[in-house]
Amino acid sequence: MDEAQWRKVIDVSLQGFYNVTQPLMMPMVATRWGRIVTVTSVAGQLGNRGQVNYSAAKAGLHGATKALAQELAARGITVNAIAPGIIESPMSAKSFPPERIKQLVPAARVGRAEEVAALAGFLCSEQASYISGQIIGVNGGMA
Repeated sequence: MDEAQWRKVIDVSLQGFYNVTQPLMMPMVATRWGRIVTVTSVAGQLGNRGQVNYSAAKAGLHGATKALAQELAARGITVNAIAPGIIESPMSAKSFPPERIKQLVPAARVGRAEEVAALAGFLCSEQASYISGQIIGVNGGMA
């Protein structure tokens, strides 16, 4: 890949994280409550052949999530990441035929967006107030 390809993916993931969290930080600190949930990827944990830039960007979000969680915990703000595996979509259907899914995913199926959304909802709730700095996989046992 060339440098432009590298930078585009890194900028979307890491600069995007900064662009979203930075303006919200002080209002959360002022109220001493907040929830930050980052959506990363299993590729940030396992790597992904042919997508070094993507894997690096997602792994960077894992580090940012853990560091920011430490900085904000005393202020009642939690920071977690959801790392989905293969989630049902038109793109995943083209990229991963059923026989390949059975090879890659111990659960032998793709995940559903609703499964990712349910975890995000929980992480944003009061019931998750002691969960912070975690990278939680929704991946059918891939990692």
